[in-house]
Amino acid sequence: MNGPVTSELIDRLRADLTTANFSVSALTGLWGAPAEAALHRNQRVPALRALAALRDRLERTEPSATLAQLFVLGLPVSAADAGNAFPALGLDGAEQLGLVTREAADVRPLLDLRPYSFIDAHGAGSWWVASDLGELALGHALTETHVLGVGGASLTLTGLMIPTPVKSALDLGTGCGIQAMHAARHAERVVATDISERALELAALNAELNGIRNIEFRLGSLFEPVGGERFDHIISNPPFVITPRVAGVPSYEYRDGGLVGDAIVEAVVRGSAEHLSPGGIAQLLGNWEYRTDAGGQEVDAFERLRDWLGDPGDAAAQGAWIIEREVQLPTEYAETWIRDGGTLPDSAEFDRLYDAWLDDFAARGVRQVGFGYLLLRKPVGGDEPLRRLERLHGELGTNGSGLGTHLAECLAAHDWNARTDAVALARARFTVAPDVTEERHYWPGADDPTLMTLHQGGGFGRSVQLDTALAALVGACDGELAVSAIIAALAHLLDADEHALTEQLLPRVRELLGDGFLLPPGL
Repeated sequence: MNGPVTSELIDRLRADLTTANFSVSALTGLWGAPAEAALHRNQRVPALRALAALRDRLERTEPSATLAQLFVLGLPVSAADAGNAFPALGLDGAEQLGLVTREAADVRPLLDLRPYSFIDAHGAGSWWVASDLGELALGHALTETHVLGVGGASLTLTGLMIPTPVKSALDLGTGCGIQAMHAARHAERVVATDISERALELAALNAELNGIRNIEFRLGSLFEPVGGERFDHIISNPPFVITPRVAGVPSYEYRDGGLVGDAIVEAVVRGSAEHLSPGGIAQLLGNWEYRTDAGGQEVDAFERLRDWLGDPGDAAAQGAWIIEREVQLPTEYAETWIRDGGTLPDSAEFDRLYDAWLDDFAARGVRQVGFGYLLLRKPVGGDEPLRRLERLHGELGTNGSGLGTHLAECLAAHDWNARTDAVALARARFTVAPDVTEERHYWPGADDPTLMTLHQGGGFGRSVQLDTALAALVGACDGELAVSAIIAALAHLLDADEHALTEQLLPRVRELLGDGFLLPPGL
């Protein structure tokens, strides 16, 4: 920022962005879907060509096109066009906010500023998000103090965020503030922390620009700024990237936590236990290492994760639902993150960093790196902590949208299961979740199916194989009949022992409840 950032200046910026209709839909309208897709691949030529054609057709430059070229494509515009795009703020105000700088007759961007739209459990929304210029605009590798905008990991975490209303939330390592702003939609107050002063400045600018005023920003590492405090919801996209801790390897504040291996994720997991209110939930993304022990045997990463959570019988232990989404070899992992920092392949620098990454993994016996989602929960009273660690590689249902609501429903079903004994379970009336379908396969000419499968359209897109009895039970779950009545009817139809059939089916019903295929009463 080049001067005092006042609410008045930000109000003027908001007015100009609104007047210019600087929105996601407007940008797509400016350059079309193919150019939009190219931008996601870090290619701006199609968008530039579309803007040039638009100027030729209209014989003038629309303010939205000026803002798009300046802040999305990261290219200079004429001072005259920039002035037209900022009628309320003016170029002096834009410079004071640190958005642009003037060079002769041109205006050059200093920040990336782009529209962002979303749909969550509270409805549709749209914001503007400022961050540092990316590699495309800079023309070189990112600096170590780079403040990242809304990226793929950010979108993943916002989609996972459980939207249940709470009094307090903590965004640990807020970056540009996107998670804190989303949390502000369901939390009465939000504390957002970061080790970077610049990140906090940009996050505060974004919150003010979008009229979000229930976020408090604090400087510091990990949980230091909130010592002694507890929260109902902790969200963190921590700097989890595993980076060699040797001289000459860049350490980016937005992704590298400064610790060896996956220790930063371990620190967030262990620290959450001291900062969650009873019943509170922490959600984060993370990497974890698959290592070999001194005898050369591979140690399952999930065993290490269980150690981080504590013994289930310990009063300080945390509940957890951890989902591994993918696993990469050291070679794949190194290539991904070296390229992420802006170092181009087929260069001497890329090769040097590649060697450093592989040396680090080899020295510590790392064979693979897992990536996934961690949901932690503070048990209430003497409740047994939830412990669910699973590997779900592959596609998600409906592209992973609405996962936060799905997680909340599954947790509620887990709690219902935990407090419901077999007698009460048998008396309960269930319904099939609205996104569930059944698929049947037949041999040609056969009356009975050879394969029956339940498919989940949303959530994690799970599939479950069915036998005849379970398929019939699920088909009869319309909220009218108790499970015991359905099983009794099935025992008669199948000429089976009712008690044995009950013993067989009730555990399967619990599994379907926990995975969101069936909904318990009241949900």
